[in-house]
Amino acid sequence: MTDHIQYHRVANTPDLILSEGVYSEFEFKPHYHLDYHIGLVVDGIQKQKFQGKSVLLGPGRVSIMPPGEIHDGSRYGDNGYSMRAFRLSPSLLTDYFDDLTGRDVEPFFAGAMIDDVQFANKLAHLFQRIQNPEGLNALPVEEAWLKLFEPLLAKLNLVTPTMVSGGLSLTQLALVKEYAEANLSHKISLQQLADLCDLSRYQFLRRFEHSMGLTPHTWLIQLRLERACLLLRLPNQNLAQIAAKVGFYDQSHFNRAFRTWYGISPSQY
Repeated sequence: MTDHIQYHRVANTPDLILSEGVYSEFEFKPHYHLDYHIGLVVDGIQKQKFQGKSVLLGPGRVSIMPPGEIHDGSRYGDNGYSMRAFRLSPSLLTDYFDDLTGRDVEPFFAGAMIDDVQFANKLAHLFQRIQNPEGLNALPVEEAWLKLFEPLLAKLNLVTPTMVSGGLSLTQLALVKEYAEANLSHKISLQQLADLCDLSRYQFLRRFEHSMGLTPHTWLIQLRLERACLLLRLPNQNLAQIAAKVGFYDQSHFNRAFRTWYGISPSQY
């Protein structure tokens, strides 16, 4: 089984990206996303560390990863696996939540592993149907999409972010995230981030890693790459300009980091 990864843009819906891949040698290191990922394995088994536990994702099981959830992924056993994923922006999920419930809120759902063979099969079928010239705007596809989302949302739990004991406070985390977003195109030092929280560099490093599950350096790389993914969804984007906007030294550095974390080059995304 040879590794092969593809990303598909959905017509007229930039807030939704589809990905499918065959993974044998490539492994996803611990990482997070800025959007929701709904993933399902259609062949083989993926081993995944999720919420501090090792879990297996195989046919009939659906993985829900919310923004910021740290997870990894690799093959289980000697054989590879085939996986499909829906990558939805939080705003798109909020729109569907409002449409289905009539509640004008910005929900945040906890991660979940759903065991439901029938639901997984319908999701896999919908994945193929969305790849049409009209995308989600095709009436039968839109109907199927909404009918699947209603039971999906019913299976998920709404949560409120809470502070991790021994980590940074929610206020400190918000300051760090806001600063990083505002200065993404510039070099960001550990001292600058520690000063935001009135902590020494060591105190900040220890508490940040405890809260986020990643070092500040790795978290920043992920943030830069995830922001790059959003820019890559837009038409007629220049890779060198994107690299500069999200804080990479040059396009070559950007390409190497992107391939390391996603298994493909930015131009293939």
